[in-house]
Amino acid sequence: MPEEYSIYDAKAKLSALVRQVRESGQSFVITVHGEPVAELRPIEKVEPPQQTFAERVAELTRRGVIQPSKRAPGERPNFPIGKTARPGGLQRFLDERD
Repeated sequence: MPEEYSIYDAKAKLSALVRQVRESGQSFVITVHGEPVAELRPIEKVEPPQQTFAERVAELTRRGVIQPSKRAPGERPNFPIGKTARPGGLQRFLDERD
């Protein structure tokens, strides 16, 4: 049975309680007016699954988090480099200065 601490005592001793939880794995119950309301306990360490990059991409695609590219493999993106409708900020600034 875990030890019980009132909210007042738990607040005053929180650092020490957390240290005990971390070092010994002990659990504590926190009460308000004698009624248990919370438990301070160590969390279970969960190891992340070991996946390759391709497996992770496939999983995220299946879940709908990411979408595959619509371009063909090896096709370069078509960015309008240097072909903007307006001149850049520096050019507009220089034009206004004159």
